[in-house]
Amino acid sequence: MPDSDGLSRDAELLFDAVREAGALALTMQRQELRRWSKPDGSPVSEADEQVDHLLRGKLQTARPGYGWLSEETPDDRTRLANEKIWIVDPIDGTRAFIRGGAQWCVAAALISHGRPVAAAVYRPVTEEFFSAISGGGAQMNGADLTVNDGGTLRAAHIVGTAKSLAPFADHGIKADVSGELPLQLRLAFVAAGHFAAALSIGHKNDWDLAAGDLIVHEAGGRAGDLAGQPFIYNRSQTWQHGLVAAGVKRHAIMIEALRTP
Repeated sequence: MPDSDGLSRDAELLFDAVREAGALALTMQRQELRRWSKPDGSPVSEADEQVDHLLRGKLQTARPGYGWLSEETPDDRTRLANEKIWIVDPIDGTRAFIRGGAQWCVAAALISHGRPVAAAVYRPVTEEFFSAISGGGAQMNGADLTVNDGGTLRAAHIVGTAKSLAPFADHGIKADVSGELPLQLRLAFVAAGHFAAALSIGHKNDWDLAAGDLIVHEAGGRAGDLAGQPFIYNRSQTWQHGLVAAGVKRHAIMIEALRTP
């Protein structure tokens, strides 16, 4: 774990870079942009690339000894030798961004020894800035965040797909299956208590999770894979086995329900 002074400086650097990146993205959203599809069919625009370039310039220039992993940068596996790396999603929710909507954000985290220690998720359209430092709690625009926890799933507002939420049909949950929010905002909203939990199945990319992961933990919750294990980052594979995020009590209930045939 970084020393407290070093971590504070890294967090300040991260927060400033994410704010600047969010401002750039918001400006570009109001312009005509080049856009195209990746090989997997997902959309991308020139804004994704320019925000990525800004973040890398700000973060790696200041910390040249830290590794880098981003959705919009080819993976350089030399990062595996670094104790610390930046994990970045320049624009999480590119479809909404391209449509001119508000359901997108800029997300970045600093990873130390496999776990996030500083994180920011910024939603520029609504000026919501979610942040966390390991051991320092989680905040939104400076106000402390606390997860909405409880010993039951009944009436719990859980965001996910119809398929992912099927195991909880008998628990009386309030399902949100709209699918509009990107994963980083789902995690931030769990931390803020807007959702009781978030659930997603299938492989989830590290850059869709790392920042929100720390924010949930620092708000008193738990985020991890479908087996209930915490995420470990900066591995050769850049994805995790699904997502379960909730308060500690509800997280345990959800993992038990997922294990039940």
